[in-house]
Amino acid sequence: MKTIITTKNAPAPIGPYNQAILTGNTLYTSGQIAINPETNALVLDSIEDETKQVMQNLKAVLEAADMTFKNVIKSSIFISNMDNFTTINAVYGSYFDEANAPARETVEVARLPKSVNVEISIIAVK
Repeated sequence: MKTIITTKNAPAPIGPYNQAILTGNTLYTSGQIAINPETNALVLDSIEDETKQVMQNLKAVLEAADMTFKNVIKSSIFISNMDNFTTINAVYGSYFDEANAPARETVEVARLPKSVNVEISIIAVK
């Protein structure tokens, strides 16, 4: 059985997908980019602000499923330029307790939706 998770506090899907799917106790989120859900505008002022918006969007989806970043077991980070890794990693890391941080991969890709710099998806378990 799957439950579709949706919240107005994260960007609405722009295609045939949902913000997240809960199956059993496991939540699978779609990738989030730095769209401010209130204005529908991209947040690209700095890589820090962009990454923070991505994480805030993920936080909103987690909250809609009654979870927090403590429930995250796996993250996938896609970045358009590995030179931004240190900055992205610092912002991302501020949302986790390092001793209990999730597994993850970080991959440089040729291009991301809307030509953003970072996209992150997560898997979480209650």
